[in-house]
Amino acid sequence: MKLLVLDGNSILNRAFYGIKLLSTKAGEFTNGIYGFLTMFKKLCDETEPDAVAVAFDRKAPTFRHEEYADYKAGRKKMPVELAMQLPLLKEVLSAMRIKMLEIDGFEADDLLGTVAKAAEQEGMEPLIITGDRDALQLVSPKTKVVITKKGISEMEEYDQETFLDKYGFTPDQFVDYKALMGDSSDNIPGLPGVGEKTAHKLILEFGDVAGLIAGADRITNEMLRAKVEENVQLALMSRRLAEINTNVPIEINFDEFLAEEPDFDLLIELYRK
Repeated sequence: MKLLVLDGNSILNRAFYGIKLLSTKAGEFTNGIYGFLTMFKKLCDETEPDAVAVAFDRKAPTFRHEEYADYKAGRKKMPVELAMQLPLLKEVLSAMRIKMLEIDGFEADDLLGTVAKAAEQEGMEPLIITGDRDALQLVSPKTKVVITKKGISEMEEYDQETFLDKYGFTPDQFVDYKALMGDSSDNIPGLPGVGEKTAHKLILEFGDVAGLIAGADRITNEMLRAKVEENVQLALMSRRLAEINTNVPIEINFDEFLAEEPDFDLLIELYRK
């Protein structure tokens, strides 16, 4: 059974910036919703899923903010033109009878990971759709991840083989890779002075953050060795921030994810609006 799981905030955001502003006569902006639904229809036509769910972030702080107060600090505030489209999109998805998931204290990524893991245990084949490369750590023998790229039409699909071809290490190691190089968009610090290339080299040599810390004395570059030895706690914290939680305490009933016929009367009313 195929399960399509979408990162609602990420795809709405990608659609908003990929399509010029559109609005109703009442002044409600709709370009993000239009782009989201266009992409969603394309994905459904191509994959023919048996079940669908859309995960959303909430405004409440997450467990990552509790760990690191500056998590996601400095990120630009969502434009009003985009923010007003979020509740409208949820109205449309509700009329389409699409299962929506959100919970205080966790991000959409965590919900994607939790649902995918549970689906795998039920023998399903999850396909995760997101614009966030963090989700690549969820790639497995059963789970594939599609990363949206430019606009709403370009996408990259990753299974274990394509991931290995691109990165040279396993999806499980992606979280360590990100922990070492940091992430400016999420304000994950990483190791000072360690960028993409150095992080990649260290993962290939030491396997993960724990292996790097344990084998720091084998690093030949003295400056790099000093950075690792002086920032052990920073590296470990960065890894905790980067890791997707696949055990979110949320009740999952896959019967509720099964594709249903939309409430056409309500949907037509919303589309006319």
